[in-house]
Amino acid sequence: MTMYPEQIVSPMKEELTENGFSELLTAEEVDKQLQEKGTTLVMINSVCGCSAGSARPGVLMAVANSEKRPDHLATSFAGFDLEAVEKIREHLLPYPPSSPAIALFKDGELVHMIERHQIEGRPAQAIAQNLIASFNYYC
Repeated sequence: MTMYPEQIVSPMKEELTENGFSELLTAEEVDKQLQEKGTTLVMINSVCGCSAGSARPGVLMAVANSEKRPDHLATSFAGFDLEAVEKIREHLLPYPPSSPAIALFKDGELVHMIERHQIEGRPAQAIAQNLIASFNYYC
């Protein structure tokens, strides 16, 4: 059972999927995606204000404005895509559960992480700059 109704979550999911992000809905999809060679950006999306005001816009700015960008873009929604988010969080250890959260993997290894406390109260441009720096280094 999910925490949120689909009609609330769908527009927030579409903000990313309409911009090239693939949805990870199951644990198997998460594992398969993270086994891909290259870099994968994963955003754990959420209904909170910091996701709407900073995280999603920041991620989209970074992807659109970086000369280097991840090979793969993926997302799952906290409180809705329960199985997938649980599996992503296993890959994010030792970081505690956080939503929203933004993670960059290279060849399946976590190389950069932005937790909720690093998103709250920060403008989308700051999130984008953080991600662009990590793209330039790892991608």
